[in-house]
Amino acid sequence: MQSKTSHCKIVDCTIRDGGLVNNWDFSVEFVQHLYQSLNEAGVDYMEIGYKNSPKLLKGAESAGPWRFLNDDFLKKVIPNKGNTKLSALVDIGRVDENDILPRSESLLDLIRVACYIQDVDKALELVKVFHDRGYETTINIMALSNVMENQLIEAFELINDSVVDVVYVVDSYGSLKPNDMSYLVEKFRQYLPSKRLGVHAHNNLQLAFANTLLAAEKGVELLDASVYGMGRAAGNCNTELLVAELQNTKYNIRPVLDMIEKYMVPLREKEEWGYIIPYMITGILDEHPRSAMALRDSADKDKGVEFYDRLTTPEIAHGK
Repeated sequence: MQSKTSHCKIVDCTIRDGGLVNNWDFSVEFVQHLYQSLNEAGVDYMEIGYKNSPKLLKGAESAGPWRFLNDDFLKKVIPNKGNTKLSALVDIGRVDENDILPRSESLLDLIRVACYIQDVDKALELVKVFHDRGYETTINIMALSNVMENQLIEAFELINDSVVDVVYVVDSYGSLKPNDMSYLVEKFRQYLPSKRLGVHAHNNLQLAFANTLLAAEKGVELLDASVYGMGRAAGNCNTELLVAELQNTKYNIRPVLDMIEKYMVPLREKEEWGYIIPYMITGILDEHPRSAMALRDSADKDKGVEFYDRLTTPEIAHGK
């Protein structure tokens, strides 16, 4: 019997999205062990960081090297590439296209372009550059829960005519319920019949795994995840859950469990991510987690009631 998820591929974003938690302060050994583990586990892609350009970034000097991957550095980190392909993400306005080598000279296979809805045209220009240099490409429209339907439909027209390979449904604030995810995936399929789809879910409402499976069963192909859920704020869908769940004989969970035991459990004692009340609050209010991240960095980190009141009382929220 053909399973409903046999078409799916896993994109592990531990280093790229997880880097938002620890300012990309991963050792080379950590990243090498992760690549080896994912490769043994049969995971399809590893997003090894951002390909943004240091000169276009504030605070670049304090961030780890995974914030703006250098091609020579990458070749030292992964001298022997396995079957797991490598991906990098770029942000509009933060990447110099001259820093992107042709794919034949790079270890990267996939370049993903993240943008907000008003910058879809700019994102697609970058996609074209990367496509012409031989890369697989995706466009990831962020904060979809805040996008008006007419904006989305205009964007779809541009995307449909573009060379982009995969279009992502991104739940930036972790606020989408299964019904919302279902609605969005159907909308994307309706307006982008010739494009492959991807999903990137956050765990503010503990729905990242459920929403990702739902999307997969509706034909979404690229599933973003991270080991032990490591990602900004509430984190992402867990790689280990997808590896265990997806009906594909090539996936093997044991190497992922090894990565978690050796590296992720100790890291989680130093750094915080996952389902935590302030992130739940920004999720139910459908807003960016930055206010909750600031709270978790303060002495009041567990004062959920006060935080909730502040976010839901208009005159307090605006600092009057």
